[in-house]
Amino acid sequence: MSILATFALGLILVSAMLQAVFALRRASRPEGFSHWLLLAAALILAGLIVGRSLTIGFPALTGTFESLAFYAMVVCAFAFGYRSQKRLAYLPLAQFGGTVVALALLSVASSPIAPKEVLAPIPALRSGWLIAHVALAFIGESFFVMAFVASLAWLLSRDEARRAEYDRLTYTAVALGYPIFTAGALVFGMVWAERAWGSWWSWDPKETWALITWLVYTFYLHVRLTRRRTGALPAWISVAGFLCTVFTFFGVNFLLSGLHSYG
Repeated sequence: MSILATFALGLILVSAMLQAVFALRRASRPEGFSHWLLLAAALILAGLIVGRSLTIGFPALTGTFESLAFYAMVVCAFAFGYRSQKRLAYLPLAQFGGTVVALALLSVASSPIAPKEVLAPIPALRSGWLIAHVALAFIGESFFVMAFVASLAWLLSRDEARRAEYDRLTYTAVALGYPIFTAGALVFGMVWAERAWGSWWSWDPKETWALITWLVYTFYLHVRLTRRRTGALPAWISVAGFLCTVFTFFGVNFLLSGLHSYG
């Protein structure tokens, strides 16, 4: 693992510890420093990705290590943005959950399952459509991370007023992430597949699980908007959707074989 990634991991860890300490102390005012550590970690990871991209002469988003670093970077940036914005109520547990997810992603990137070598991508991966596909898919999933932690917080809370705030955060995150994920994971993914393999859709395991993920979040929006349901059902659907994103990346990459088995 590079020095930059290690430094970013340390900043995220310190941020999580600060948030946990203030939560345990039940401070009357939220601490105002941890989100700046997340921003610093995001900028360091951005620099890491840019440096690796310059080395190979192509955006470095095609390998497992780079993908996890990019995903963690966006989650950190979103956690910072959530703490800084004023339109939604600030819920410390939601920011803490996002920080923990970013920490987990970067920890996996540091493990042996994510090769650290800076390698030029194979010809099939040297496509701008692929970069748009990967980048937008992870940005959409980063919104789903915030929805996931807010949904878990809803399920753990017994305060109805606080539950309403968690529900609003979940819906906002899914509503923002859904079109971005749709464009990246499905639309641009199909365009790239046609350019690389000559077929818009081939029922590859990752394609199939990306579609399953999209259907789960479509169901969430249907329940939340058309059926006007709030409460446990949409919260559980949000949790299930995020677990689908986890399997789409880790399960498909390491347990199943297919056209995406190289990244």
